[in-house]
Amino acid sequence: MIEVTVKLPERIARTLGDTPEAMARQLLENSAVEGYRAGRLSHRQVGEMLGLDYWQAEAFLRDRRVALNYGVAELDADRAGLDKILGNQ
Repeated sequence: MIEVTVKLPERIARTLGDTPEAMARQLLENSAVEGYRAGRLSHRQVGEMLGLDYWQAEAFLRDRRVALNYGVAELDADRAGLDKILGNQ
């Protein structure tokens, strides 16, 4: 695990939370959301970053109105996986 220190003016930092822990969590969540939106983080990486399982990460993103990064390539890969599991090849 890598620890990162961020220096912010106190007035701005207080908008993120009442305690250093709350501020850090808010920054971490904001970073996860923006990383996912930009395509730099996967759904699973968001979960790993925030200590969430797959479904919790999905709910976290949904609650923040983040569109899932799920395109035709992912759909095709999922279909192929299901066909293999179900023996439909």
